[in-house]
Amino acid sequence: MKVAIIGAGNMGGAIARGLVAAGALKEEKIAVSNHSRGKLDKLNDEYPDIYTTTSNTEVINDANLIILAVKPWHIKQVIEEIAPYVDFSYQMLMSIAAGVTLADMASWVSEYSHAPILFRAIPNTAILVGESMTFMSAAGASDEDITDVTRLFGSLGRADVIDENLMVAATALCSCGIAYVMRYIRAATEGAVELGFKPSKARDYIMQTMLGAVTLLANTGNNPEVEIDRVTTPGGLTIKGLNAMEKAGFTTSVIEGLKASV
Repeated sequence: MKVAIIGAGNMGGAIARGLVAAGALKEEKIAVSNHSRGKLDKLNDEYPDIYTTTSNTEVINDANLIILAVKPWHIKQVIEEIAPYVDFSYQMLMSIAAGVTLADMASWVSEYSHAPILFRAIPNTAILVGESMTFMSAAGASDEDITDVTRLFGSLGRADVIDENLMVAATALCSCGIAYVMRYIRAATEGAVELGFKPSKARDYIMQTMLGAVTLLANTGNNPEVEIDRVTTPGGLTIKGLNAMEKAGFTTSVIEGLKASV
């Protein structure tokens, strides 16, 4: 598979770098365009064989998958720019812009194809380190197309195909959600400093604790409540801490934050 990425910003650049680092694609199988050379030159400093250009219509030549990694308000303009040059018989279009639907994309290419192969994807910023939770929906794609694209993004973390009507909720849960996890780490760090730890040490200890919690759930398949019960003894410190957090609205805050994100 050859991949063209339009946009060399945070997400576009991370996808290009991640695909090479994960061994999913060789450098020469990736082409990236951007409106200016600065970010492209930085990318080429790391990966000289990635083809880079400031032309969106040039970058898509022979690409199987065209990833639109630009801001949501630029998607329509970029699609209308490249649509006359896309071979819709085999070239797949993917938007990673929040709020852009498959129906939107289909309407913007309708003059050139009534049966385009379209993907909508929402990764999160952990794609930079190959640990994204990426959600995808598709229209007009074959099972083979979906398998190939899912495998590609699976090399950058985990990728799941979901119904498009869940995409907004998925964005709140895992795209916005990564910020919520960061906020917990920040809050716990502040609490740890108040308890006497240095900030840098506190952050390291909290991240290891989170890693341990996630690994426990991943390896055992247990419900989180099972693992909570293991460390919650009658009259103990953990139950006192949990009850204080609930009194302050911990669970309600998480749920309300997710609902506010959709």
